[in-house]
Amino acid sequence: MVATILIVDDEPDVADLLKYHLQKAGYQILVAGDGARALEIARRSRPEAIVLDLMLPGMSGLEVCRELRKNPNTAPLGVLMLTAKGQPTERIAGLEIGADDYVTKPFSPKEVVLRVQALVRRSQAAREGGGIVESGDIRIDKGSFEIMLAGARLELTTTEFKLLCLLVERRGRVQSRDVLLKDVWGYENSIDTRTVDTHIRRLREKLGGSSDRIETLRGEGYRFAA
Repeated sequence: MVATILIVDDEPDVADLLKYHLQKAGYQILVAGDGARALEIARRSRPEAIVLDLMLPGMSGLEVCRELRKNPNTAPLGVLMLTAKGQPTERIAGLEIGADDYVTKPFSPKEVVLRVQALVRRSQAAREGGGIVESGDIRIDKGSFEIMLAGARLELTTTEFKLLCLLVERRGRVQSRDVLLKDVWGYENSIDTRTVDTHIRRLREKLGGSSDRIETLRGEGYRFAA
């Protein structure tokens, strides 16, 4: 089944460039030029991933991402944010709000395609890998893409789901940031490890009283307490 990707960018030349390369990679493409239209399409069509420009007229990319994560129907969708190179604080803000990854402008179309492919693989793997994983008050149903914490459902993005699932499955063992980038994000080469740190922080916030199960080992990485 062909995956659908939503491109959200108000610059027609950029949107056309991304559309061309993503179609060439075998994806079905939807395009929105503003945030309100992007939310409408995302809610109706449930694309596999969204390539979202940070700077949009009216509703910014950050606001769009925030709205996507607030809606249970769109919360799991993969979001790749496009940011300007000189805006590191806004890149981190995007990750904290719920973006799965980012690419800085000017970007290589090949890099965007590779990042989108990683997002799609992550989403498909999260849905297709069956089985139950449990640890304490956490129960993960990989087949139904559902995580229960003390009997209450946790609303996680696809990346958060895969990250927590991996940590729980490997509980008691330290996972370096480079290993997490490879096994969760699918990157062979290390990129900005703040991506991992920001996702861990978001996971801890959602785990609430169980957040201390994710331990930080300074200079080493993270470990889920056995």
